[in-house]
Amino acid sequence: MRSITILGATGSVGASTLDLVRRNPEGWRIEALTANSNVADLAKLAREFGARLAVIADESRYAELKEALAGSNVEVAAGRTALCEAAARPADIVMAAIVGCAGLGPVMAAIERGRTVALANKEALVSAGEVMTAAVEKHGATLLPVDSEHNAIFQCLQGGRIDEVRTITLTASGGPLRLVENLDAVTPAQAIAHPNWDMGAKISVDSATMFNKGLELIEAHHLFPVGLDRLRIVVHPQSVIHSMVEYRDGSTLAQLGPSDMRVPIASCLAFPARMETPMESLDLAGIGELSFFPPDEERFPATKLARQAAEEGGSAPATLNAANEVAVAAFLAGKIKFSRIPIMVEAVLNAGNLPPAPKSLDDVLVIDEAARRLATAQMETA
Repeated sequence: MRSITILGATGSVGASTLDLVRRNPEGWRIEALTANSNVADLAKLAREFGARLAVIADESRYAELKEALAGSNVEVAAGRTALCEAAARPADIVMAAIVGCAGLGPVMAAIERGRTVALANKEALVSAGEVMTAAVEKHGATLLPVDSEHNAIFQCLQGGRIDEVRTITLTASGGPLRLVENLDAVTPAQAIAHPNWDMGAKISVDSATMFNKGLELIEAHHLFPVGLDRLRIVVHPQSVIHSMVEYRDGSTLAQLGPSDMRVPIASCLAFPARMETPMESLDLAGIGELSFFPPDEERFPATKLARQAAEEGGSAPATLNAANEVAVAAFLAGKIKFSRIPIMVEAVLNAGNLPPAPKSLDDVLVIDEAARRLATAQMETA
């Protein structure tokens, strides 16, 4: 039996992880489960899986969680410090599925304890790439990529060497708005209606703007150091091929699979072996054809902005990520138009006087806060 801590247990990745655990109850013990503010679901899951610890990030909900778990053997805690403490507890694997920069501290806490971290929080590597990879090396931690694209690359690299790679190609579905003409009129409901994937609202909007792929480009830059000039993006509407690795001999390996996060999650949970999932085999004859297009960076400039931020380095990636989080939240709240999201991000990046490159997690958080202030000011002038 292996132990697992799930950070962000009530989100889409957390739910998919627990579905796999539920199907193999003899193989797993839940060390800790965390959530941001969803007390009811967190308590229900903690009872179902017999978690040793349940943590709610919103400290004001501590009493509610305590009451919901009264009579159980589940330890209860609340607050950001408690999240980090949960991440640092002994566990065979930590699933890091907290969305956004809120997951930075817990991910770093797990790394500093030398844990194996299944990383579904792409913002952690985007905002703190150099800091985080240095910590992984220093503390002997292991990072396993959960994002379907990075997990696909990881699988395609098994048996190969990074110095033999000619190019790495990230595939993008193009999101629900690839063929929509009037982006000014897009509603939150349209933006989150992803045609292939079942994801949370923020990630779904990022997919619609293509910022998700831009963030993944930066993440891939840190996970697979082949150089930015060897990282490519191609739009693949069917979402069957999740990424490709071309080797110097001209061979290209591609990882194919259904559009379900349980596949890359299972790859991480069982690594270096394989585990059974409920997914049906791909029906390639039924799919019929696979198509590919270059990204339209005029209508969807997010990938171009992300590449520029990665090339600039320093505090630019963290600034890009923070500005995007503010812009997406504003769009979902009905405060700005969909088309304004990349405009706000670009304005923050071009505001000048960016903080120096981060050398610690505290530096990253300072950069994040400064970028959020600039983005909020941009929103107020929208």
